[in-house]
Amino acid sequence: MDSIRIRGGKPLSGKIRISGAKNAALPILCATLLSDGESLLRNVPALRDIDTTAALLRFLGRDVQAAAPLVRVGAGSDVRPEAPYELVKQMRASVMVLGPLLARFGRAKVSLPGGCQIGTRPVDQHLKGLEALGATIRLSRGYIVAECKRLRGAEVVFDLPTVTGTENLMMAAALAKGRTTLVNCAREPEVEELGRVLNKMGARVSGAGTDVIHIEGADELEPFDHAIISDRIEAGTYMVAAAAAGGDVLLENAPLEDLEAVAAKLRQAGVEVGREGDCVRVRRDAARPLRPVDVTTAPHPGFPTDMQAQFMVLMCLAQGTSRIVETIFENRFMHVPELSRMGAHIDVDGHTALVHGGAPLSGATVMATDLRASASLVIAGLVASEGETEVLRVYHLDRGYEFMERKLAQLGADTVRVEGRNG
Repeated sequence: MDSIRIRGGKPLSGKIRISGAKNAALPILCATLLSDGESLLRNVPALRDIDTTAALLRFLGRDVQAAAPLVRVGAGSDVRPEAPYELVKQMRASVMVLGPLLARFGRAKVSLPGGCQIGTRPVDQHLKGLEALGATIRLSRGYIVAECKRLRGAEVVFDLPTVTGTENLMMAAALAKGRTTLVNCAREPEVEELGRVLNKMGARVSGAGTDVIHIEGADELEPFDHAIISDRIEAGTYMVAAAAAGGDVLLENAPLEDLEAVAAKLRQAGVEVGREGDCVRVRRDAARPLRPVDVTTAPHPGFPTDMQAQFMVLMCLAQGTSRIVETIFENRFMHVPELSRMGAHIDVDGHTALVHGGAPLSGATVMATDLRASASLVIAGLVASEGETEVLRVYHLDRGYEFMERKLAQLGADTVRVEGRNG
């Protein structure tokens, strides 16, 4: 397995371009199952999760040509509406083929999903919604088996906001007969992006990006040509990296409007964040101390759970104690023991972490446990005052960050990928 080695203590300076959003590209790739013909996705990042989704679509019978930043998906051979465990276990977002397959072909057999080990993330809201649209669903030997001649529009009220659940139901409703209303929806920008694509395909979607979405289903949908929005979590990660290491960084195509919660906390900590043309500038004099900031994760537009681990590293540098409360996932502090190996002083009590900042971090060999934890350990390596940091199991990182070590090196960091490191 590859690792990343980092020698810290260098400020970051320069300009990098933010890649397309993984969490927008994945459901849109699944949406290609709703039509025949060739769909073209632009600005697609070169990531393991994209490769996994492309492999799944090929298994289902689609013709996929993936050469980031372009992905073409054509009709291919006869579709077999079954997503096997071997593919779905690699990435829980694979469950989003369930809605399109059921809506288009009247049946679907999809393995229960896998993905990062950051807590239980059930699909009960997906199944409840599909049953409301008329599907018959049963669980059999680890698989979801769903059938319906044609889905029919209905009102679905989610018990709690769910991003993939909202997206799965949007895609299913796009081919359902009549009008579907989804209530208590996730409001993430990636949900809004999927709504734009479904409208291009011929469905009539309104309210995507709010908590109530209306979908008028179509008898058939058309292929599409669409450029994916920029990745707000990648942008937020580099914002925090620049704040932690110090320096002056320009992030091209960074969606600051989707990162206001993160930007507000950075400013509160004493970091300069502002828009300059199509770029976001992040600037901090490393000699100036950071202020401690309390953070509570929340669904969009609140502070993203996907930014919690990275921000925790920044708070390790602040002069004082900060409180970080994780409300989305019950097991998302797995990076804390690894940060502690680098000298961080963090006390965890259930969903709350108290970060006692001010002590310098030192280089160490650490192990990534999930995607965003990987990024946090890389940032910790950037600010380690002595020694070398080696982050093991960066296949997690490769699921969601395009060439992270190269982009950081472009900003002046001493980061290098080591191929084939055991761990």
